[in-house]
Amino acid sequence: MRKMILLAVTMLVLMAPGRAAAQDAAKKETAPPKPAVGLSQAVLDQWNDVARKLIAMSEDFPEDKYDFKPTPGQRSFAEQMLHAAGANYFFINIANGEKPPAQEDPSRAKYKTKADVVAYVKKSMEDGAATIKAKGDAGIAGMMVDPFENKQVRVFDWAYGFIEHMGEHYGQLAVYYRVAGLVPPESRPKK
Repeated sequence: MRKMILLAVTMLVLMAPGRAAAQDAAKKETAPPKPAVGLSQAVLDQWNDVARKLIAMSEDFPEDKYDFKPTPGQRSFAEQMLHAAGANYFFINIANGEKPPAQEDPSRAKYKTKADVVAYVKKSMEDGAATIKAKGDAGIAGMMVDPFENKQVRVFDWAYGFIEHMGEHYGQLAVYYRVAGLVPPESRPKK
């Protein structure tokens, strides 16, 4: 009899954590889903995700390889960074009712050091994020004129075009890392 009681108590003790975990899981499954973020926050989250990756690359890539090109006909690493960041001002300026930049690619001669390029990349990403935040949900859902096609576009569509553009250059720069014998920050094991 004593063995039976001991067995029953042992079984209850062993089963209790499993039942509690199952009850917690059931509570989570029946909880209502979190509401979606607003439109401007969704755009901002996407902008910041790609911006974070490009900033990490600009800070991480060795300065002595900043002029590295996988082939002679391609942009250097620094030129890629400057192009990706500079193109953002076609979104930022136009979305803010200003004229687009005079040139698409900032001059490498103007941004001579790694620190210069990193600062420019960070500023571009911060300016884009500030523009999206300032627009808010109503502004980001509003219309603007695409000056290159002289047609109305939604501000968030215009923003997503530049987010996609940054993503394209992020992908190209990941290849630069690999060709240079390096591992991109996003591909490294997390600590």
